[in-house]
Amino acid sequence: MSERHPWQGNVKVRLYERVRERGYDSLTAFADARPAVPLHLLAEELGKDDVAGVQVLSGLLAEAERRKQVTRFVRDVFGRLWSQSVPEGWPAVLDDANRFKVAEALGSWIAYTPETHKERVDRASDALLATPPPPGWRPLGPDDDLLRTLLPDEEA
Repeated sequence: MSERHPWQGNVKVRLYERVRERGYDSLTAFADARPAVPLHLLAEELGKDDVAGVQVLSGLLAEAERRKQVTRFVRDVFGRLWSQSVPEGWPAVLDDANRFKVAEALGSWIAYTPETHKERVDRASDALLATPPPPGWRPLGPDDDLLRTLLPDEEA
C-alpha cells in the first residue's frame, strides 16, 4: 500500500471530486460554508493526507479570478489567516507576544495576496496597525464591515 501525498496525481481533479462529494459545486461554496476556518483545516477536511492548504488557496484564487471576485478572496484569506494566528481576536494590548501574532497574520496575508492586490493589502495592514479595531475583533468572513471598508470591491 503506497502512502498518499498532496502533490501526487491530479490535484485539481482530486480537490473538485472531494468538494462535490460534500455537496458543493465549487471550492468557494465549500469554503464559504466554513467562514474563517484556516486553510490547512479546510485542506484536512478535503483530504487529511493528500490535500494541502496551499492547494485550497490556489483553487480559491482561480475561482475568484474567473468570477472577478479577487478582492473578496483577499478578504476571505485574511479572515482565515487571522483566525489561525490570532484566534482570540485583536489583542487588547499589543505586547511582544501579541505583536508577533498580529505580524504573523499580516505578513502571511501579504505573502498570500496576488500581486494585483499587494499594494492595497499593504495599505490595509498599515491602517489596521495605525487605527486598531476594538479588542476581540476578528473577521468572521469576507463580508466583515471593517474588511470591506479597508478593501472595498473594485471588480466589475
